[in-house]
Amino acid sequence: MTTPDFRPTHVVPQQGMLAWSAPDPARPTVPLDALLPVQLLERRGDWGHVLCANGWDAWVDGRYLVAVPQDPPASDGPPTTAADPRPLLTQAQEALARYRAAVEELAGGALDGESFRRRTQGLRIGVVVDGEAMWLYDSVQGCWVYGDGTRLSTYAADHAPDAGGGRGHAPTRVVTSDGGP
Repeated sequence: MTTPDFRPTHVVPQQGMLAWSAPDPARPTVPLDALLPVQLLERRGDWGHVLCANGWDAWVDGRYLVAVPQDPPASDGPPTTAADPRPLLTQAQEALARYRAAVEELAGGALDGESFRRRTQGLRIGVVVDGEAMWLYDSVQGCWVYGDGTRLSTYAADHAPDAGGGRGHAPTRVVTSDGGP
């Protein structure tokens, strides 16, 4: 269940991070997953109090949170079909089905713990839906995308841009009106 006023301000770094139930190193809790969108509620020195989309909150080392540089882009026109979220939704649905099947086999005794870990290793899924706003993790491109019902745009990536100008395509070339560079 998503908290109604949840608006991510940061994401967890790509290696994930430790979390505590209070700003006290003696009170550890479940670590946060890599690239999880969080909302920073408060800072106390290096400590950061964060809220997750499901309403769970924790204290983290706030120095390592990755700030979201700006609010998600607002739609300034009518709906378009430039970026279709359905392929990412299908990927999320398939990943969740694979995980659910592994959980069923584990619960039914058909898988042991090690087999379960091997079967789910590398499986990544991320979906946050809040009204018309949606954040999806694109495991193929290694990034979170934001959708407002009209378009998708990259929100946070788990890799730096490559020096070649992008993945799988040549760098953009500027051409003048006379056809030359």
